[in-house]
Amino acid sequence: MWFWFALIALLCWSGSDLFSKIGCQDASDKFSHLKMVTAVGVVMGIHAAYEVFFNGVEITWSILLTYLPVSCLYILSMAIGYLGLRYIELSISSPICNSSGAIVAVLTFMTAGIGEDLPPMALRAVALICIGVIALGITEANEDEELRRARQDASNHHYAKSWIAILIPIIYCLLDALGTFADSKVLETLNEDSANVAYELTFLAMGVICAVYVIGVKKQKLIPRQEAPKYTGAVFETVGQFFYIYALADSEHVAFAAPIISSYCVASVIWSRLFLKEKLSWKHYASIAVVIYGIVILGILDI
Repeated sequence: MWFWFALIALLCWSGSDLFSKIGCQDASDKFSHLKMVTAVGVVMGIHAAYEVFFNGVEITWSILLTYLPVSCLYILSMAIGYLGLRYIELSISSPICNSSGAIVAVLTFMTAGIGEDLPPMALRAVALICIGVIALGITEANEDEELRRARQDASNHHYAKSWIAILIPIIYCLLDALGTFADSKVLETLNEDSANVAYELTFLAMGVICAVYVIGVKKQKLIPRQEAPKYTGAVFETVGQFFYIYALADSEHVAFAAPIISSYCVASVIWSRLFLKEKLSWKHYASIAVVIYGIVILGILDI
């Protein structure tokens, strides 16, 4: 069943990308990213309650506090990622965000050293991802404004040329990588199910805080038509996480499941082209291809 679990995780996480983009791309809504945090928090809170009351997963204040730094890194990265969806195409942001695996590899090299048994291809994959991300940034910065506007006409959504637009998904990538690196250390002492519930409950708490700020302090109204994509994306995110855990639980097939799941940004690029009508230049697609190639290699090698 590992293959189907991995495939479902891929489809769900790419679906989360798509609906999160739809829910957060309105530039007139300055609080869309906070509303998205609330949506994910609510859905994850419901799933956490199910895990605790029906599956008997252990959760204590000690577990919550132990996992809190990791949870905060993950949640902050996602909030920043949702903010970035307002300023840049999903086709560009998703591959950059997925490059966090390369940063984790670099952090591992820095702290544990480069093992003698490490395949040279792993270092090449990390280099490819870094080169691809840099190339994306250069392409974004140097693209002619008229060409940019012409290719964005199809989606009826225009983005200003800005280094901030490309910087936001890079910040997401760095924070997510730090969270993953810290996760690998903390999980040496915590049960995986308990850690996941701690993460979901922390997300719920942050979602409540965001809701109080947006609705109570800023007096923003929630319009069902605008909030529906956010909650749809939140459901996809939570379901994807569920199947991700079970796909990797089959230790004999991790080397096969990991690259399938890690390539979900490929599906995100396809969905953005089909449903959001995003068009990129050949230079964009070439840079994205380099990034995705490096991500898949890392997944196959399962660093």
